[in-house]
Amino acid sequence: MNRPSDLAVTQHPNKLPQALVWGAYALLLALAPLLLTSSLNQSLLSQMGIAIIVCLSYNLLLGQGGMVSFGHAVYSGLGAFLAIHTLNRVTDGWPLPVSLIPLVGGLGSAALALALGWVTTRRAGTAFAMITFGMGELLWATALVLPGFFGGEGGVSGNRVAGSAPLGLTFGPQIQLYYLIALYTLVCTALMYALTRTPLGRLLNAVRDNPQRVAFVGYNPQKVRYMVFVMAAFFAGIAGGLSALHYEIVTAEVFSAQRSGAYLLFTFIGGTTFFFGPVLGAVLMVLGLGLLPGLTPAWLLYLGVVFVATVMVAPGGLAGLLVALWRQAGQGAWRRLWPTQLALAASTLIAVGPLYIWVEMTFRLQQADVLAPTLLLLGVTLDARSPVSWAGCGVVSLLGAGLWLASRRALAQKVAS
Repeated sequence: MNRPSDLAVTQHPNKLPQALVWGAYALLLALAPLLLTSSLNQSLLSQMGIAIIVCLSYNLLLGQGGMVSFGHAVYSGLGAFLAIHTLNRVTDGWPLPVSLIPLVGGLGSAALALALGWVTTRRAGTAFAMITFGMGELLWATALVLPGFFGGEGGVSGNRVAGSAPLGLTFGPQIQLYYLIALYTLVCTALMYALTRTPLGRLLNAVRDNPQRVAFVGYNPQKVRYMVFVMAAFFAGIAGGLSALHYEIVTAEVFSAQRSGAYLLFTFIGGTTFFFGPVLGAVLMVLGLGLLPGLTPAWLLYLGVVFVATVMVAPGGLAGLLVALWRQAGQGAWRRLWPTQLALAASTLIAVGPLYIWVEMTFRLQQADVLAPTLLLLGVTLDARSPVSWAGCGVVSLLGAGLWLASRRALAQKVAS
């Protein structure tokens, strides 16, 4: 019934002290904008902080409770709309500090979860997933037909430089807003981790693994799911409120199924069985959705491939891989295995790299009126119209596949010995 849902580094015999882990986490949040000083980098860091909160809140459902939700964007989106409306009221004279506006989003989302959660959590598994998907589509459609509150296609905008400025903080400069987001990120992360250590958190793990046994010993699995569902909505609403302050505009897109799907995809890639796994997934989500579309037109294909590869090869996600490496380092096995593992990784790149080139050349041919038929890779110019480029990539890929099989066999022999 127990799964490695706590801090990964605290479960190994050679574990790091929790105080050191949390100290490093807080220090990283504090120093990141001082190392990455450009406005773009600080904006990306702010988005990462918001994504960390919402992915951790989603993992309360998925990783801790085994509830696959396709509608988590409902609660982060509602929190964003409530926050932007509250921000406009503050601009009109409401005596509320801007720094507390994300809490309004969190409380509003929790109130919606109180209303919808009892029906949503009556069932788990596929039924729960379909109900959450239906709730998400319902609210997305409602946002389009109620322009008075949701702003229609243009959304609702605001100005975060509003109200009083305690200690001279207007939250106009990006670095001031980042530190507000970083503070919320640290506090929300600590609260959600504390929740997983409470009896309620342990009971949620039991409901995930064997709800019949939980009911047999006298607890109602639905009530457990319902309480955590409301808590997850509260933290998602806080993330939505922070995003409203960051972007200063909220549209109906915040309710979209694509956003809920992104939460699921990147939380899983980060690792749902380790508490800090969604943190890694959130960072990848911001980088992937923010930078990949500008680098390649096939970015959605690559995200799908990464997700499928994670499901098949590393179901524990990126966090699971890092923990496995940490355990190898603690046991000293890396001294024997690292040359073979390095050869395996290099051969994987050799085998997969040409497939990436094939995809890029295919898109070049399909969009020949927009994109040039040639592409430059590692100083080599390849022509998508030339059979030599396609055949050369095939030869390299077959060579890499052969090296991968040989490296895998050698690694298996070393592990067995």
